Amino acid sequence: MQNWSVLRCSFMGAFFFTLLLGVSVAAQAHNVTPGDAGYIQEIWGVHIIPFMYLGAKHMVTGYDHILFLFGVIFFLYRFRDVAIYVSLFAIGHSITMLVGVWYGWGINAYIVDAIIGFSVVYKALDNLGVFKKWLGYQPNTKAATLIFGLIHGTGLATKILEYQISEDGLLPNLLAFNVGVEIGQILALCVILIAMGYLRRSDNFLKYAISGNVLMIFLGLALMAQHIFGYLHYHSH
Repeated sequence: MQNWSVLRCSFMGAFFFTLLLGVSVAAQAHNVTPGDAGYIQEIWGVHIIPFMYLGAKHMVTGYDHILFLFGVIFFLYRFRDVAIYVSLFAIGHSITMLVGVWYGWGINAYIVDAIIGFSVVYKALDNLGVFKKWLGYQPNTKAATLIFGLIHGTGLATKILEYQISEDGLLPNLLAFNVGVEIGQILALCVILIAMGYLRRSDNFLKYAISGNVLMIFLGLALMAQHIFGYLHYHSH
């Protein structure tokens, strides 16, 4: 009962905090910056290092990825478990990014980014035990991580396709980009694990955990709202 009282208070605090942040924080979560987009459009041939850099940059600046990854490892204490879940996310992310760009499979960017926002909400609710408590059912966490990894990769593929990357050297460049994404993911993971290590030493870790996951829910909802309204606005013109 005490935990759920903390949860209710955290919902209220996170709600007002999110309002202060504003839903505009969700804008352009998957966008490639104009400078990078111009570079992608103007080059042809194999460019391993530049595409590795672009992939790493995308991951470390893509806070939707970071939020989901943060949620995935929040309650994982053993290195083996962290490795399994992060690998599942990476496999899913890699498959749809590579296949999507190679075969030209794209989905409306607003729709896929709204689903990515939902993935953050889903994982935070899962961490709070909402599904088991309210529905009496615990979804398979590994399957969910893989599925949402596939969706995150689809979002990236959709954005890359918008810039019509040259077919000359396409596969090596995509592989280099994906390697960069994984390097960026490892760097982000190291920072998250260090922060979580300090947080878990606190006597108030449970309260921090509840508040943190509630905040993730509102940030995920902000992402969803941003892209849903963007989709409606786009199709109203």
